[in-house]
Amino acid sequence: MRNYRLAHEYEEQMEHRKWIKEIPYIQFPADWKVQITPPFAGAVVRFRVQKDDLEVSIYLDCYDMLGCYGSPYWEVYPYEGDVFRCDMSDTESLLNAISHSLSKQPV
Repeated sequence: MRNYRLAHEYEEQMEHRKWIKEIPYIQFPADWKVQITPPFAGAVVRFRVQKDDLEVSIYLDCYDMLGCYGSPYWEVYPYEGDVFRCDMSDTESLLNAISHSLSKQPV
């Protein structure tokens, strides 16, 4: 019972029901493998994309808990030795950044 209460409190604090309605659908390319991962460290959503032997990590920060962006944003890592960030609604830039990261990583 204790775990249920904690889960319910966490869901309320992170406004999961609100974000379900606001997070956009993303059409991933067919040759990407996508692994959904638990949303730790304040992220609302986390996933990884793998193509061949390369991997990219992505999270959605809706509360500026992990960085400072000013609105809900996606972060892609690695990206040219750093990270890439874009608005939550800008799925085209998100997909381009993931693709770029996958193509520019050392093999």
